[in-house]
Amino acid sequence: MRKPWRHHPGSPFARRHAPGENPSPNALVDCGWGRILFAHTFEDVDQLVSEIRAENPETRDIAMYVMDPHVLIASAPAELFLDPSHTYRLDFASYRPWKRKPSGFLLRRMVVDTDADAVNRLYALHRMVQVRPDFFEERADGRVLTYFVAEDEESGAVIGTVTGIDHSAAFEDPEKGSSLWALSVDPQTPHPGVGEALIRWLAEHYIARGAHWMDLSVLHDNHGAIALYEKLGFHRLPVFAVKRRNVINERLFVGHDPAKAMNPYARIIINEARRRGIGVDVIDAEGGVFQLSFGGRSVRCRESLSELTSAVALSICDDKAMTRRIVEAAGVKVPEEVEASDREAVKAMLQKHGSLVVKPARGEQGRGVAVDLETMESVEQAIEVASTMSDKVLVESFHKGDDLRLIVIGFKVVAAATRRPAEVVGNGRDTVRQLIERQSRRRAAATGGESKIPLDAETERCVAKAGYTMDDVPPEGASFAVRKAANLHTGGTIHDVTERLHPELAEAAIRVARAIDIPVVGVDFIVRDPAERDYVFIEANERAGLANHEPQPTAERFIDLLFPLSMPAAAPRRADAAASH
Repeated sequence: MRKPWRHHPGSPFARRHAPGENPSPNALVDCGWGRILFAHTFEDVDQLVSEIRAENPETRDIAMYVMDPHVLIASAPAELFLDPSHTYRLDFASYRPWKRKPSGFLLRRMVVDTDADAVNRLYALHRMVQVRPDFFEERADGRVLTYFVAEDEESGAVIGTVTGIDHSAAFEDPEKGSSLWALSVDPQTPHPGVGEALIRWLAEHYIARGAHWMDLSVLHDNHGAIALYEKLGFHRLPVFAVKRRNVINERLFVGHDPAKAMNPYARIIINEARRRGIGVDVIDAEGGVFQLSFGGRSVRCRESLSELTSAVALSICDDKAMTRRIVEAAGVKVPEEVEASDREAVKAMLQKHGSLVVKPARGEQGRGVAVDLETMESVEQAIEVASTMSDKVLVESFHKGDDLRLIVIGFKVVAAATRRPAEVVGNGRDTVRQLIERQSRRRAAATGGESKIPLDAETERCVAKAGYTMDDVPPEGASFAVRKAANLHTGGTIHDVTERLHPELAEAAIRVARAIDIPVVGVDFIVRDPAERDYVFIEANERAGLANHEPQPTAERFIDLLFPLSMPAAAPRRADAAASH
């Protein structure tokens, strides 16, 4: 029996148009990662349900502008769910253009030949469904879909992207609307305002086309994004989105999840385990402890540290001096090192190398580590700080280069990434302190609170070395590091180099893992270029952050190690829901 699809009288989508002004029926737009189904153009509920059921594997379709979600979901309650997202609208009649210009980046149309991989990289960073490159090629010149990107002026890297849909071109919308989708910004960019700039650029593009408004969909708990949209003048609409129950959308309809309170390093493993049908029992969310069960076997983990790692291997990694001795005996290149208690040896090493590194013999997350110390006074100060965290402090020769982290799982290198110290970019208005605080908030938001830039003596030392005080206002475009250690927990950023890794660096990392006899480890080297063979060993981390290396399959390989008989890695990778994708 045919079921009519009716709009509420007086709703934003109730039709009051003259004959011939109605939109095209059963309208939809394929965005590559999924389709937008414009529910208010469907006059038959059964047709809309049928179209939702036609969703392709590994994609996410969204039925937008649903006025009566209870009616739609009642037609297929086992298959559909109400998306916990808000719909927002920006009315162009009241829009005010941005008076500021982007600083440090430029906005432009997407160039398919050079930008497709970069855009998919941003999608992967946010665990969004990626788009096959030929899809971009097929739709690059159309009017329905519009792609813009933000490009870093110095490096040329794509640091943001947004997609727009022109409703008039898509389904002859008599209301002349448009919508924003797949907004994604590199969480490691030092440039503020990239997301706002992309939103405004797209809005002004559609204003020039004669559109009347622009809509978007955002998860109800994405408070940062909602605050930005409301600041720009977006307002809520009383309409809803409905999605299909699939593995991509799972976390949106399963209800309360105790793992939600866990950090990203535990969640990435739990998500992969659940995708394979492995049972998860959260033991201590705050500490990142959980138990995985499959096929009669159970394994306890604390993030990527599992029962497979022996207590001996754990104690070796905990003692940096012992780690260095063991890996050096295995033929791994190590820096020169002395104990801080031998001040004469420290002075001699400073005179020999010109710059030193001070770090606690025990500790993690970069606490108490000071890098590139060129005077004995700064070395003494760093030793004093480090001694509050460990009864034994080490002093090493400083080696210039990038901090390279290699993830070794089952004695195979799964991922490699360079880590760069926290830096800020001047805008000609804010002080160094304000720039650091703003960048720290962005890093914390991007990492679930795991990465923040401390406002401590080490940060002040690095700022002074760059030629500033904390209260100075750097000129626009001035970029400088505010930490020397490239640790993610102190605001550092990470950049995947797996495809460029020199084979000898991979072999050296595996030698480290075998020397310690540890099944999962993060090995840190200093390298001038990850594509070259030169390196020096820094340390081994028994609890490597697997979430820092996407899109490399770190969690997949970790679960493979724990449960070799679980579902194959060829099963579709889960993509968590994002604000507008």
